Amino acid sequence: MALSPLPPLACLQAFEASVRYLSFTRAGQELHLSTSAVSRQISQLEAFLGRRLFVREHNALRLTPAGETYAVDVRRMLELCASATSSLMARVVKSRLTVSCSAGISVFWLAPRIGSFIDANPDVDLRIIVRDHFGVVSPGEYDVGIFYLRNAEVPGTHTRKLFDERVFPVCSPTYLDGRKLAPVELLSCTLLVLEDAERSWMSWHSWFERTGLERAALNQTIIVNSYPLIVQLATHGKGIALAWNGVIDPLIEHGALVTASDAHATMGGSYFVTWPSERAETSAVRRFRDWVIGQTIPA
Repeated sequence: MALSPLPPLACLQAFEASVRYLSFTRAGQELHLSTSAVSRQISQLEAFLGRRLFVREHNALRLTPAGETYAVDVRRMLELCASATSSLMARVVKSRLTVSCSAGISVFWLAPRIGSFIDANPDVDLRIIVRDHFGVVSPGEYDVGIFYLRNAEVPGTHTRKLFDERVFPVCSPTYLDGRKLAPVELLSCTLLVLEDAERSWMSWHSWFERTGLERAALNQTIIVNSYPLIVQLATHGKGIALAWNGVIDPLIEHGALVTASDAHATMGGSYFVTWPSERAETSAVRRFRDWVIGQTIPA
């Protein structure tokens, strides 16, 4: 059933403010209207009701008996409307977003940047899961991923390339005192080795082969199964680590690490933002994907 009769809301607002101030001028100041505009709205409301609401005296206003009764009901109705509106606006509907990425990406690339996405998207409930190999990630457990892939064609997955792989050795600024070594000279240093059964990441042996040293013998190593720990050991001057561009760039930019050699190598892979192709794309997925792509575009 239609709600009828209903006067214009603006007229009711002008009436409620005029009742509180008993002044069209002060009511207009609150509502950012001129005195004459408030007066016209009150006259429109009185014409709609067929009753006078105010007695207009010289430099004064007073309510008629009908105006006094109506003022109580209008105030209650407007308060209820304001309360319901405030309550609804405060009820922000959160969008859940699960992001999956490798430990290196999560610690060195994502963590320093994610604040800008969170600040710009307060309606997104973010969950981050760390998986060092994209092959072990189930499409059902993530919405968007950031991973190193050698092949962009992944069944059931959309991919968008972010940047190509380039692998090079890094160390603390004091470890080599600013010197840069040829690949063969690195063999006399302590090398920080990532223990990785799946071999999806480039090893020191692979790096040396791609820089011209076949069957290189690693003389002194520290073997670790956590890439973030390897990076921490490198920053503390405990050896030389392999680094991936894009991932390690912030530490180089801030001077925590320096390149230990001008030589670099690649296995032909790239970093991609990924998302399951058989699931409906949500606004949160689209926004996060676009944000990631924007972070990798050179300024």
